[in-house]
Formats: sequence, C-alpha cells, structure tokens
Amino acid sequence: MRGSNSPDRRPGTGRAPTLLAHLALVAVTAAAIALLLHAIGGDGGPRAPGGAAKSTSVFGTFLVAMPLILLCAQLAGRCCRRLGQPAVIGEILAGILLGPSLLGRLSPGTERWLFTAHLAPVLDTLSQLGLVAFMFLIGYELDLGRLRRHRSSAVLISHAGIALPALAGILLAVPMYTRFAEPGVGFPVFALFIGVAMSVTAFPVLARVLTDRGLDRTPLGALALASAAVGDVIAWCLLALVTALAGHHGPARVLVTIGLSGAFFLVMRYGVRPLLLRVGRADASRTVPVAAVLPLLLGGVLLSSYATDRIGVHPIFGAFLFGAVMPRNLPPVNAAVEHLRGVAGLLLPLFFVSAGLNIRLDLLGSGPTRWAWCLLITAVAMLAKWGASSAAARVGGIEWPQALSLGALMNCRGLTELVILSIGYQLGVISSLVYSLLVVMTLISTAVTAPALSGIARVFAGRRPAPVPPPERATVSSTSGTAI
Repeated sequence: MRGSNSPDRRPGTGRAPTLLAHLALVAVTAAAIALLLHAIGGDGGPRAPGGAAKSTSVFGTFLVAMPLILLCAQLAGRCCRRLGQPAVIGEILAGILLGPSLLGRLSPGTERWLFTAHLAPVLDTLSQLGLVAFMFLIGYELDLGRLRRHRSSAVLISHAGIALPALAGILLAVPMYTRFAEPGVGFPVFALFIGVAMSVTAFPVLARVLTDRGLDRTPLGALALASAAVGDVIAWCLLALVTALAGHHGPARVLVTIGLSGAFFLVMRYGVRPLLLRVGRADASRTVPVAAVLPLLLGGVLLSSYATDRIGVHPIFGAFLFGAVMPRNLPPVNAAVEHLRGVAGLLLPLFFVSAGLNIRLDLLGSGPTRWAWCLLITAVAMLAKWGASSAAARVGGIEWPQALSLGALMNCRGLTELVILSIGYQLGVISSLVYSLLVVMTLISTAVTAPALSGIARVFAGRRPAPVPPPERATVSSTSGTAI
C-alpha cells in the first residue's frame, strides 16, 4: 500500500516532460527578463528629457545580472546533465545565449545594459575568485597515490597524448598565424599556445563522466584519471611557459620567471607543507572551530595566488599548489574545505558564463571559410588526442576496446581547456575569433566523450572484457593525502 506522501508515478514516464519543463522555464525566464529590460529601455536604459542616458547604478545592474546569470547557468546545466552531458556545457551555452551571439542580436540595448562595461570587471573578479577556489580544490583532491599505482602506463599514455596533439597544433598554427594572429604576438608564443590547447584533458570533467557512468572505481577509470592527472601537470607547466613568454620580453626575464616559479614550488613543498603538518598535528588533539580555520585557509589560497601572479604566471597555479600541499584528514580543515567548496560552486558558473559571453559566433558566420577552419581544428584536435592515447594504451598491453575507450576519455577537455583559453585570451595571445574557434572545439570534443564510450561498448559488446594491466605496488596509500 502506498503511503500518503508517495506520488503515484510510473518508472521512466517523467524524464522527458521534466526536461521539456526545464527548457521551457529557461526560455520563458530569459524572454520575460529580456522583454522587461527592453520595455524599461531597449536601447540601453531610460533616458532623461534631454536625450542623455540616465546614469545607472552598477550595483543595481549587478542585482539584476547576477540572479539571471546564476538562474540560466543552473537550468542549462541541469538540462545538459539530463541529456548525459557535463553541466559545464550548459553553463557555457547559457553565456552564449546571454552574450552578443544571441541576446546581442535580438536586443542589443538589453545586452549592453545588462553587461555594461562598468559591470564587466565585477563579474570577472567574482568569476576569477570562483576559479581560484576551484583550483585549490583540484589540488587538494589530487590523489598522487593513484598516480604512483599506475605510473608506468599513465606516463606513457599522458606523454603520447600530449606530444602528438601538441605537434599537430603547432603545425596547424603555421597557416593559422598568418590569418588569425593578433598584431604583436610572436609565432613561438602563438604556436606553443595552440599546441597546449590541442593537448589538454580536463581532469575534473573526466572524473565527473567516469562517476556518472560508474567507471570511477574500475581499472580503466583509475588509469584514465591517473593519465589525465599526469597530462594536466604537463599542460600546466607548458602554460606557465607560455604565460612567461607572453608577459615579458626577452629570454632573460623568461628564465627569471621560470626560476622564481621553481623556487616558489620548493618553498611550498619543503617550507609551507611541513609547517602546515606540524600545526595540524598540534591541533589534532583539540577541537578547532571551523570559523577559525576558514579565514586562514582562504587567506592562504589568496596569498599563494598573489605570489604566482607577482612572479609572472597565472594566479591559479598558486591556488592549485597550496591545495596540493594542504594536509588531509584533519576534521577542521575538511570542514573548512567544504565551506570553500560552496563558494566555488556558487561563483564558478560565472566563469563558464563569462567564457560563453566572450564567444562571437557571429564572427564565424561571415562565410564558409571560418566554419571550415572550425571543423578542421576540431578534427585535428580530436583525432590526434584520441589516436595517440589509444595507440599508447595498446602499446602498453591494453586490448583495443579498452584502449579506444581510454582514448575517448582522454579527449574530454571541458574545464581545463576553458581555463587555458581564457588565460590566452586575457593575455592577448589569441584573438576573439581564435578563442571562439577553440571553445567550439572544446564543446564538441567534450560532448562526444559519453556517446563515444557508448558506441565503443556497443561495437565490442560480443567480446570478452579486455583486461587492464594491474597497477604497480604503491608505496603510499591512496587515502594518505600525499601531496606534491
């Protein structure tokens, strides 16, 4: 007998209507707000009797823009999750819908009023704060025990998955440089950046895909995560080199930046980490309130980010390294990290929406040539990454079904790629057009990951599951929280 609070619902009957309801809610909400703002002032806001635009409070505009961005990002992310895609794709699409590609065409005045030039720095600061908090969490959750258990196979797969796509990107940069490079950007910086952008795997999005499909605790999932972690470390190092080359002129200054970055790593590894461990052990026997730990944790994240920013590389490197050296399994620290996770969860969608706002699909629509370039970039990036990773896995003794699945997983770019593209765009290494081309490539390659896994499973459905080589014996437990 059903309880009074149990709805009478048949299995499988509510998913499609719920998805349609989400989509309708997104469309109706966006249309209603757009019409309201257009009615208030369709060409940029209310006007005074003399025809001059009324001065609009930046904070007042923020009070409208912030809920709209968060609402659209949340709804679009839920729709994508119901379609089996990462939420990041929906959040980027929300930015595209709110940006010049759609809202800017339907109602230019509304788009200008909503994302006024005075508001852009505020949204950018909040999105960067969310990104810094998220990168700290990535460093904090980095499991080097898993890396050690799969070190041989992971190193082979990650190096192949970096080398061949990077080489393909550098070769593709030769014709791209003459057509799309910004004035004043040297070919080495441009080509190296394109190579890095072609070779990235998004560790966080990959982990989410594996979890959603129940593969995170399988040998294939563990090897994929280990390979992605090694590849991301290499990609961040290459990006630090690009940042140094783009931010300074002359090899001497670049060497100084690289040297300071190495010194900062040593200080964090052999200075800050032992100090944090000592303080953590001293406080382990007594209860420390989270309210006392959270400001110290947030202060350490921000100061570490400031240090790398002053060195000449992006602030996210400092946040990531601070998370990597942070001691684990301490209740006050874990509780404070959960609070910081809430901050990242609130602000990080702003970063993805900002990424979508910077996409100019109208620049791609001026002729078939640019769309052909978009398809070429996407094909080169996906085939090089997929082929290199699968071939390396096969050389490592993994059978073709698992090797192809691993290659598909390595082709998932998502968050990490967007961070790298945003850094290149902010530094002026790539133009708005190249940024848009590469973001489209990111969206396609990320969206293909889940369907590709399903397709490979169907093709090899009649075969016995292919074995993955057992991991090497780890010297440190995966739950020990070993950091860099």
